[in-house]
Amino acid sequence: MFSYHFFLLLLPPLFALITFIRTRTKLTSPSHLPPGPYSLPLIGNLPYMLKGPHIYFTHLSHSYGPLCSVKLGTHLFVIASSPVAATEVMRAHDRLPTYRWVPKAGQDGLQQHSLIWATECTQHWKLLRSLCRTELFSGKALDSQSVLRERNVEKMVGFLKTKLGKVVDVREVVFATTVNILGNICFSEDFVGLEGDDEEEGRGGLKRGLYRLMKLGTTPNVADFYPRFERWDPQGLKKKTSEAMNEAFGVWEDIIKERRVSQKGIDSDDEQDFLDTMLRCGFSDLQINQLAVELFSGGTHSTASTIEWALAELIKNKEAMSAIQKELDNEIGSTTAIKESHLSQLPYLHACVKETLRLHPPAPLLHPQAILEECEIMNYTVPKNSQMIINVWAMGRDPSLWEDPLSFRPERFCNSNVDFKGQDFKFLPFGVGRRMCPGYPYAIKQIHLMLASLIRNFDWCLPDNMGDLSKLDMAENFGIISQRKKPLVVIPKCKC
Repeated sequence: MFSYHFFLLLLPPLFALITFIRTRTKLTSPSHLPPGPYSLPLIGNLPYMLKGPHIYFTHLSHSYGPLCSVKLGTHLFVIASSPVAATEVMRAHDRLPTYRWVPKAGQDGLQQHSLIWATECTQHWKLLRSLCRTELFSGKALDSQSVLRERNVEKMVGFLKTKLGKVVDVREVVFATTVNILGNICFSEDFVGLEGDDEEEGRGGLKRGLYRLMKLGTTPNVADFYPRFERWDPQGLKKKTSEAMNEAFGVWEDIIKERRVSQKGIDSDDEQDFLDTMLRCGFSDLQINQLAVELFSGGTHSTASTIEWALAELIKNKEAMSAIQKELDNEIGSTTAIKESHLSQLPYLHACVKETLRLHPPAPLLHPQAILEECEIMNYTVPKNSQMIINVWAMGRDPSLWEDPLSFRPERFCNSNVDFKGQDFKFLPFGVGRRMCPGYPYAIKQIHLMLASLIRNFDWCLPDNMGDLSKLDMAENFGIISQRKKPLVVIPKCKC
């Protein structure tokens, strides 16, 4: 695996240095472009992104304003870091032809069958999105899935009760639970064990494949910044991505074959899971594989990461933890198992989840969109094919939008109308517009249920008798989603 530093070595730095010395001048953008920093020849500003693109872009907004531009390799990126700038970018996106940027490490032909990586809003993309909204994420579908989520969360709680007094990795346990919930919804199957090395025989490929895909997605690819390198795939990322996806495909290959045989003659009213629905709609194996792996990739890591961040913030902030525990005791009691029907009675829980998503949005940068025609945004000219990005992370930490923005204060969302639906541009954890995450209602239900169960059933402490919880390391590791740099390793204790 190439490190970021080695990746930079692939960008002819010696030639860039020679050119730089010869010209004796730094290149900058024409004055009609959104303002931005000087760019080095060939490599642009790539070396400054080592701490994370979202952090670097946020620093740029402090220097150059809410709409700025930066050259990365051969691409010009325009970054919106305020609600006003984000609104203008979305207006341009709605009135002009655009395409979605697709990483060069993706499989060839990915766009044709993809929900997430389709470059354009084609009829097939609209069909996939409509199908998922209706069959997976509608109110009716979510209600029908509640028993599956509750059952798997009960399994998670039961497993953690066998680990009382022992160190557990929260991310691993929660991730396995989210995989099995989605596995039951899509294929009526559990795919992984809650114990890290206790996976069912032959089923470990899904977990490995999903982790590999996540890791590959965080690896800088020279071809993304220099398209001429795509044909050679110098880092082998396209090949590795294809291998990881095929590893995941193999997990449910036999299930699809068996179901195709048993599906004949079954009425739509008898359908049991989402695989039945896809077969009824005439999906090929390739289409089923592609949609399934995207659902698992998009619906597991981000959910597990959000729950891990939320529990870490609550462990670190004793007052918030005490308040949410009190709410759970008052509204549910100490003996009743938590059901999804209880969640509407827990406003402080909802506030804690919103505050977590403000500080740690699953996607710190909304996915780049390229404008196919030159346009004007906030009185600046944006050239054709510029990549436009909305920096959600920056807006969540903007002191002009939030009081004391770096502090975890769920109370700011109590009695507030700010919601997840993309209508308030200062809070966009699930995106906005046509490309907004269609599965956010599903994610929110799952996050609320799992977090409430973790807090309700256990007291949590850090290993090594770490007394000052305020010093808990909250560093993040940027990738496709925002994850903790160090996994949250904690000890569950019996709640007396």
